[in-house]
Amino acid sequence: MIYDKEKIIEALRPIMMPGTSSDIVDAGGVRGVTIKGDDIHVDAVVFSPAMNVRKKTENQIIYLLAKIYPEANISATVGSEKPADDKIAPVETSISKVRHIIAIASGKGGVGKSTLSANLAIALAQKGYKVGLVDADIYGPSMPIMFNVENAMPSAVQVDGKDMMTPTEAYGVKLQSIGFFAKAGQAMAWRGAMATKALQQMIFETVWDELDFMLIDMPPGTGDIHLTLTSALPLTGAIIITTPQNVALNDAQRGIELFKNENINVPIIGIVENMSYFTPAELPNNKYYIFGRHGGKNLAADYDIPFLGEIPLVQSIREASDAGSPVALSKGTPLSDAFSSLADSVVKYAEDSVK
Repeated sequence: MIYDKEKIIEALRPIMMPGTSSDIVDAGGVRGVTIKGDDIHVDAVVFSPAMNVRKKTENQIIYLLAKIYPEANISATVGSEKPADDKIAPVETSISKVRHIIAIASGKGGVGKSTLSANLAIALAQKGYKVGLVDADIYGPSMPIMFNVENAMPSAVQVDGKDMMTPTEAYGVKLQSIGFFAKAGQAMAWRGAMATKALQQMIFETVWDELDFMLIDMPPGTGDIHLTLTSALPLTGAIIITTPQNVALNDAQRGIELFKNENINVPIIGIVENMSYFTPAELPNNKYYIFGRHGGKNLAADYDIPFLGEIPLVQSIREASDAGSPVALSKGTPLSDAFSSLADSVVKYAEDSVK
């Protein structure tokens, strides 16, 4: 087997250099790649003296290279070093004033993750919190439609001599999405490295100012983007979205395992079961369990994770999202109350996490 050094180095781009807005490659953290037969060894440094950071980076290197060369014997040595002042751009210009960053994730698409992210963001904003929402689904951005800002374009500004962007604001929420930079229906035919780079720019080159909560609407799956975000951002925790059916539960389980992985170790705030049952508008007291019953609650019990509630499948959720007016805006309805209750749970978890 012939191993390509350039391919090996490019595969490490999902790893963020601690304390910076750069990946480990651009920050100059990859110092050497040694190949002897089927043995691949990477020498790297991180800008942190912490042993756990060095170990985490070592494990990430091994994990990423094993994905492209599963037959190789991969090892890594990660040291620590202080960065040169002019070498990198510090993160402090973007997310240092964000109190809590929460990932909204699922193992698969089509479970309503983006709908929940949008409504949770609005519910938090209605409670008086400063909220930002990052549409991290690079290949299928939906927030511009859901917030009725499809034609918006973030403005360019200069901050300390660096080009930055201002987020779009709607319903009291600051938004950033790749959808603002692409034509409607345009396919993002990007490889993983390009997608993760674009996401890094969206987060670290946007002027967020002070936020109580930043929600990250994650793409489906458990790929490189997830690894990039979990290594680059100081996540308060993650919320897992699922539907009751077995296929969704199986994928949600993979999402849970990703965050619980010892190399990632992001706390899970809880599980939300979406599309728990169908209720027709003309029969509001009737519940039809189309996709099964209590799957999310049982999954939460299996992992000893809080169950944050059920969101029913009703026509108004779809209509409101398509109209760019999420149901959380309609106060006093069962759906808006459900999202308000979810927001209360998130606030309580965030407050407890800093005690």
